[in-house]
Amino acid sequence: MTTTFPLHPIGTIRSEIKDRSQAPKQGAEGAPDVWLELLPAFADAAADLQVGDQLIVITWFHLSNRETQKVHPRSDPQRRLTGVFATRSPDRPNPLGLHEVTLREVDGLRLRIGPMEAIDGTPVVDIKPILC
Repeated sequence: MTTTFPLHPIGTIRSEIKDRSQAPKQGAEGAPDVWLELLPAFADAAADLQVGDQLIVITWFHLSNRETQKVHPRSDPQRRLTGVFATRSPDRPNPLGLHEVTLREVDGLRLRIGPMEAIDGTPVVDIKPILC
């Protein structure tokens, strides 16, 4: 199959995490709050977001290895090689990140969210509310 699906960023993550070696494996493992800077074209799309909202932020892991098909879970060489579709590894054919976060502050086109393990400069491709 050769079909492609273009993704367009809606914003960028601004974080104190500057490289992969600094990033926790998951947000709940000590990740900081970050700023999601929305592009001006998406101001209306964020109009009804409220502080306290629980969100899923979908990112594009732009530094990932898209050729990787097997990894040692949690980068632990003691664990057996496992297919990436059975792991949360950022290295995968389509490196989409799913981040469950809380909206902490809205400052114009900037949303403070967290906790989030994404690296500074990570593109954001979508935001969805968590529906209970």
